[in-house]
Amino acid sequence: MVLKFDVRKYTQNGIYDDRLLNPVMDLDGKQLAIAAAEVYAANEITVYMFDDVRSTPELSYAIRYLNAISGDMFSASHNLPTDNGKKVYDQFGGQLIPPDDQILVDEVTQNVVAIKARPINEAKDKGLIVSVGEAVDQAYHEAVCPVSLSDARSLKIVYSPLHGTGLTSVHPVLTRLGFDVTLEPQTSNLSGAFENVTFNIPNPEVIESFATSLPFAKARKADILISTDPDADRIGVMVNHRGSWQFLTGNEIGIILVNYAISKYKEARRLTQQSVVIKTDVTTSLIQKIAQQNGVQCIGDLLVGFKYIAAVMNKIENEGNITDFIFGAEESHGYLTGNYARDKDAAPAAIWICEHAAELKMQNKTLLDDLNEIYAAYGYCHNYLTEIRLLGARGMEQISQIMDHLRGTPIESFAQFRVSQRFDRWQGEPRPHLSETDTSARNMLVYYFDNLPDTSSMRVTVRPSGTEPKIKMYFEVSGKPCLLERLAEEKQKIVEIRQELEKLFMQYCYRILEVEFPDRGFLLFWQLPLNSKLKYFEIEDQIANLKDVSDANARKAGLDKLLVFLGANPVEKIDNAFKEKYKTGILEYLNLPDTD
Repeated sequence: MVLKFDVRKYTQNGIYDDRLLNPVMDLDGKQLAIAAAEVYAANEITVYMFDDVRSTPELSYAIRYLNAISGDMFSASHNLPTDNGKKVYDQFGGQLIPPDDQILVDEVTQNVVAIKARPINEAKDKGLIVSVGEAVDQAYHEAVCPVSLSDARSLKIVYSPLHGTGLTSVHPVLTRLGFDVTLEPQTSNLSGAFENVTFNIPNPEVIESFATSLPFAKARKADILISTDPDADRIGVMVNHRGSWQFLTGNEIGIILVNYAISKYKEARRLTQQSVVIKTDVTTSLIQKIAQQNGVQCIGDLLVGFKYIAAVMNKIENEGNITDFIFGAEESHGYLTGNYARDKDAAPAAIWICEHAAELKMQNKTLLDDLNEIYAAYGYCHNYLTEIRLLGARGMEQISQIMDHLRGTPIESFAQFRVSQRFDRWQGEPRPHLSETDTSARNMLVYYFDNLPDTSSMRVTVRPSGTEPKIKMYFEVSGKPCLLERLAEEKQKIVEIRQELEKLFMQYCYRILEVEFPDRGFLLFWQLPLNSKLKYFEIEDQIANLKDVSDANARKAGLDKLLVFLGANPVEKIDNAFKEKYKTGILEYLNLPDTD
């Protein structure tokens, strides 16, 4: 058994009664890992345990490297601190899939009658808890580095681990390969408080997570800025494109990487008829188009979660064909190549991104130039993710209410967008479902639409999140191949189509909940809970009325009191909606200094 943990620590006030002793306050991943190790040891299970933080992908590697039967990662990754817990891995280094996850849940909840624990020092003396560290680190780094496909290194990189474990994986791997990489100083200390990350959300999917590191990258005149989440399995990228810094979405990173890998494999004559890329169903369909047009197989209809990609990798390996595997991708900034692990890893993605950017720099191009050339050749594929975040028990009921309505109601169109097909993953194989967890994973509806004159395909996928209290909507609108000089015009058309489809579809879902949601609500920070978005509109006039308060300190205190429910960086979460109505930002409107 291998145990690891990241930087997560529970420090959140205001959730429980702060007047009472809180047994979970300051509880961190290390304490959880020690508690688990003591239980395993008491049951005569040998534990390999790291004494300091490491990344999730290194756990996946370590299970395979140490020939362990399983592993636990104690982490909340980029989710809320209340989510701190463990992810369970099998002997292949992948997370459990149905029905094995259900079997484990049932065993714990139905058959455990007593919990034994052996003190950690006693367990160490008996050899039941074995400390591991640097030797596994070195082996992991040596396993990752060979995924490199180019010697190009002339690139100035700034890297932000967002206070997380990328310091033990991404940074040493890039340094080992000879890249010029500089750590962003404010976010390069290990900290579960994420004190220097906007909104305290260390998620590279969220552009605001780059707010601290971007000024440093600009000052360094860097070519590229990369970041990773706390457990370093996801990567984020911003590109210095002719002096303008551009954020890449998870789908765009995946598109760039799969096109790069296929071109390199083709150049090295490594492509075969069995060469394969793997992706989840909600990940951009452009990856499948690129693969197929280059004679590469694509397994592209997997359920959401990298564990399903890992399961396919296991099948390919069992068949003796793992060398045919090129790349695995999911839209939430998760990627993998090689055969050393069975979970997404930011380190190999960082290698490919940086060396590809270095090659492009020699041609006076950037990753954005490369992406635009791909779009011109295959058609612009616009992917957009949004959500309705619904908290608590009532929120779970509302999520079910939306899914039940959509599943049970034939919908011919959303205004001008005519539905051509609705696909319900509950109706797919296997039948019956393997377990309750399998049913939950398959709780997904896909709407396909008749094309408009400027589109080649349109779809919306709806599913409850498997890890957070929200229902997610994935919009994809694809255009047609065009001349590069016409791409900007084509992009604008496709984006406007998506925006209209999004509003119509989302408003339909809000009406299911009997919520009148104003159009300006789409300008609020997309990850705010629905009740927080609605509360903002309730107090918006009160915010504006603070302008009549003569004392600036009193105005500031009044604003802080009104916005306390929004948490960190509250003004940034609502300012765009305020600007739409009042034609200026909140702080400027209230004549307050910008200290948010």
